[in-house]
Amino acid sequence: MNRVKQWGIIALIVAVGGTMLFGQPSMAQEGTSDIDVAPGAQAAICADATSGRVLYGKNVDDEMLIASLTKIMTAIVAIESGKLDELVTVGPRAVGVEGSSIYLKQGEKIPLITLLYGLMLRSGNDAAVAIAEHIGGSVEGFVYLMNRKAEYMGLEHTHFANPHGLDAEGHYSSARDLAVLTSYALKNPTFQEIVKTEVKTVPWPGEKWNRKFYNKNKMLRLYKWADGVKTGYTKKARRTLVASATKEGHQLVTVTLNDGDDWRDSMNMLEYGFQQYDLVPILQKGQVVSKRAVQSKEDKLFDVIAGTSFSFPLTDQEKGQVVVEPIISFPLKLVRHDQQQVGSARIFLREEQIGAIPLVVKFRSEPSVFRRFKDWLGLMVWQGERR
Repeated sequence: MNRVKQWGIIALIVAVGGTMLFGQPSMAQEGTSDIDVAPGAQAAICADATSGRVLYGKNVDDEMLIASLTKIMTAIVAIESGKLDELVTVGPRAVGVEGSSIYLKQGEKIPLITLLYGLMLRSGNDAAVAIAEHIGGSVEGFVYLMNRKAEYMGLEHTHFANPHGLDAEGHYSSARDLAVLTSYALKNPTFQEIVKTEVKTVPWPGEKWNRKFYNKNKMLRLYKWADGVKTGYTKKARRTLVASATKEGHQLVTVTLNDGDDWRDSMNMLEYGFQQYDLVPILQKGQVVSKRAVQSKEDKLFDVIAGTSFSFPLTDQEKGQVVVEPIISFPLKLVRHDQQQVGSARIFLREEQIGAIPLVVKFRSEPSVFRRFKDWLGLMVWQGERR
């Protein structure tokens, strides 16, 4: 990579097998495969949950029916907007909704967290409506929130018409958008805990017994490292599935749409992702990038360090093709406080930027050479005066 080194710009080329890299997650770099690892799917994707990098894709931007995968958005909007322990009063519109159900009764008061388990494990359409009315004031109000969230996240091939995923005009998404949405949702601890749960026993107000929700997602039992996420089916959408798995700290997300062999195809994609890509810890938060001296009366020393950590999935061939450019954009002599941002570091893979992170300063306790010299000189003068 030939780049001009101007004042204030330090170009640093680092092999990943060496020490460090920097960056913010990026969807720019996409993996390629000559093998169709999801032959049964009309659309499919395997993406790294940390960076969003697409490791395998097939018709990833096709707008398609998604069935109950819709509930991923329903859940994350509810988790972020509501209080998990608050009681939800079941309205008449939530009772007897077509399709999967947790058999709610009108007037019941159910904790929001219980409804979320019923939504994601049993795919309760009645739970979706009850949640929507509680959070959004109405189903329509909640759908508005769903679409606002999709717009905020940049989901260009997604639009919602309801909170449950029953086939409706103007209700669709794409494999790529669902991977982005799921990767985002999995960063929420509550969402992550719900979708990895195989069986949930919950108390039921007004009843003498508890209820058990058994997760419909067979991936949790079929695949050793699986930890989510959601199944779906309607007559028009056919079988849909979003799965996630974590192996040695590396989490992947897969999506299959209109796939009669979704369990196998999802496992194939996960295996492909884990075998072909390693999640490389490119830079740890606090890692030193440069040591500089502050020219002030205090004459302190500071290090320029990475403000955040960054990892990126790479093939063996790519591990020597990463370039890092730390850019110091703030005059170092004006640095006044710890953690002050002084620039950023950009990461490139084969000439394409895959991320950027802030660079900040961290003061060191030991004095600079100049300060030590002054102290030494002062001691010599004092000893001479004593003589």
